[in-house]
Amino acid sequence: MNTEPHDPVVVDCDRCVVRSPAACGDCVVTFLLGAPPAGIEIAADEQVALDALAEGGLVPPLRLVVGLPERRTDVG
Repeated sequence: MNTEPHDPVVVDCDRCVVRSPAACGDCVVTFLLGAPPAGIEIAADEQVALDALAEGGLVPPLRLVVGLPERRTDVG
């Protein structure tokens, strides 16, 4: 488990590329809040705690997967 502090995680379920009933149903955000929210921010210390709970099997892990920004091809 990584216990080093890191940047807050901004969870925007609308940007999650794996958003589906199966993925959301097994995500800590839905598990704790009941439904995917419009967007939340998880502080670094909260993320460490959620990771520890997930590794212990007490909650599902964060399933957020955000796609890479689109590359511009019209440079010039």
